[in-house]
Amino acid sequence: MRVHPKSIRKMKNHLRELTVRGNKWSNPEREEKLRRYTTGWINYYRLADMKSLMETTDEWLRHRIRAVYWKQWKKVRTRYKILRTLHLPEWKVHELANCRKGTWRAASTLNSVVLEYK
Repeated sequence: MRVHPKSIRKMKNHLRELTVRGNKWSNPEREEKLRRYTTGWINYYRLADMKSLMETTDEWLRHRIRAVYWKQWKKVRTRYKILRTLHLPEWKVHELANCRKGTWRAASTLNSVVLEYK
């Protein structure tokens, strides 16, 4: 059994609504809403074969969440402080904190750099 493409599209649209940067939810509140929705969706379709779907959706959702956090770090000073806690080299912290890329690209770069230096 497989999940219907229309159901996948509806699920992604709902996840987009939950991760919109413009809503006024706190991060723990957003996390709780995401957890409740994804748990319910996975339990509903638990008999379907959806391992690769969940892997790609998880990757995409984590990228969206990183973009939300990046957008919240509005000042370069804040980015410096938080990036230093990730134990990155100082030159990389400077490079990322002063990044002028868009939110989506900066979140992607952040992920690849953190994985590289782990």
